[in-house]
Amino acid sequence: MDAASAAISREKPASIDGLLELARPDMAKVDALIRDRMQSPVSVIPALAEHLIGGSAKRLRPLLTIAAARVAGAQDDSCLKLAAAVEFIHTATLLHDDVVDSSQLRRGKVAAHLIWGAPASVLVGDFLFARAFELMVEAGSMQALEILARASRVIAEGEVLQLTRAHDLNLSQDLYLEIITAKTAELFAAAAEAGAVSAGASPARCKALRRFGQDLGLAFQLVDDALDYSGTSKSLGKNPGDDFREGKATLPLLLAIARTGEAEAAFWQRTVDRLDQQDGDFERASGLISSSGADDATLDLASDYAVAAKSQLAEFAANNSWRPALEDLADFAVSRRM
Repeated sequence: MDAASAAISREKPASIDGLLELARPDMAKVDALIRDRMQSPVSVIPALAEHLIGGSAKRLRPLLTIAAARVAGAQDDSCLKLAAAVEFIHTATLLHDDVVDSSQLRRGKVAAHLIWGAPASVLVGDFLFARAFELMVEAGSMQALEILARASRVIAEGEVLQLTRAHDLNLSQDLYLEIITAKTAELFAAAAEAGAVSAGASPARCKALRRFGQDLGLAFQLVDDALDYSGTSKSLGKNPGDDFREGKATLPLLLAIARTGEAEAAFWQRTVDRLDQQDGDFERASGLISSSGADDATLDLASDYAVAAKSQLAEFAANNSWRPALEDLADFAVSRRM
């Protein structure tokens, strides 16, 4: 992508109000389905699930499933159970991730494992995965079931790969992108593709919507990784600096390490490789990331992916009201700055 188009994508004030309004009737049904299916006679399950699911304002991944189905011409409600399944898969991965990462906040709330404990959080995550697969089966599409089942496997592989490469100061940008494609972008891609499949879309349109979702997911993750060093708890829904404190090798960190060279090598080795962190280290790391331009470079790459995502929508008529709404979603992905 050229720099001008990337800058326009990142700097354009973006809102997804139009998409939310279009999807409002469908999402109301999805929300009702989610709340119904997270119930259980084991009281800790709905209590813990509500703590996390209730904090999700926009439900972007199920929203993407609905929008993909509707832009592809869906007239019935066959996409609703798939959308609910997508939200359960996402929520289950968050519960597991927060235990693995010892996260303190999630969606602006105290992480569930700090209230109910790690075993309960992991097991409720397993329950939500099971509910997701029940919903997929009920949706009656073997192809959609295959798409979302594969996504669940790929996400787990991505999380394990990231865990094995934690604190790796020599992680390549290509491997970093492989990790976030698996652990984040895959569910965006599968959510969109499953929606398209439920609408009976052509293979070309299913592929285009899958690529839209994947590029959108990459843009979201890149922005999140940049905001971890410059955002706020309100904008992130979690504490800024979590990636740094956990020694995660994200792109802004990797670029800053490469750009600051030998002058800061000892600092990065101590704080990221050995996790020997002191008061003020996060502020210093944030300053180095900013002064080296690593945050801007990360956001520019996110913008490239947002532009690429929008290009996939050329498969759909310009007068299809869902198309500009999805374009707004791509712009929104890269406008979530402080």
